[in-house]
Amino acid sequence: MTALYLKQKGFTVFTAENGDEALEIISHTIPQLILLDIEMPGRDGFEVCQEIRKQLIVPIIFISVRKQLVDKLTSFELGADDYLTKPFDFDELEARIRANIRRYHVNLAKGAKRLKYGDLEIHIDNKLCYLNGELIPLTAKEMKLLIQLAQYPKRIWSHDQLYDDIWSMDATGNIQTVKVHIRNLRKKLEKSNDVKYIHTVRGFGYSFSMEKNDRASR
Repeated sequence: MTALYLKQKGFTVFTAENGDEALEIISHTIPQLILLDIEMPGRDGFEVCQEIRKQLIVPIIFISVRKQLVDKLTSFELGADDYLTKPFDFDELEARIRANIRRYHVNLAKGAKRLKYGDLEIHIDNKLCYLNGELIPLTAKEMKLLIQLAQYPKRIWSHDQLYDDIWSMDATGNIQTVKVHIRNLRKKLEKSNDVKYIHTVRGFGYSFSMEKNDRASR
């Protein structure tokens, strides 16, 4: 019911049956906000919240039948931003979600380390990417890859270097993994044909710079 309501309100919603599924989802995508229940199969919401905070600082709202003060305090101590007791009104939930997202983005604008290349804005500390003011949904690996490239404009990175740095593994035989992620990243960042950000340096790898299409090397 909650997921359906939020979809009807225009939100993109990812659902998880348990804590492990939730952690798997955030390993591939960075949501604007996370709703957590305390009581879940396997890991409880408290443990999942701790794990999430090791990776992300996006807002977390607990929704739970537990009304005791100790549960609310524990949630906040572990990094939650809000707590809503079941049963709740869907309009109130929506209002809290929008308020938390709004406050989060205001805080981002105040002090986060950012890179800006024309209409492309990358929030390094908060792992967010905006193009023409619109939040671009990137997976965790895509975000790491973009930050690595954008922090060192015009530097040439080999496939092996990128794989070793982003995936933290021996890169032998995994060039295709890098190519696939670069291709997906280009599709998301280069929606128009006016500007190119990621360039192929044939025989070497990739570099990052903002260039008009007629100068871009693919």
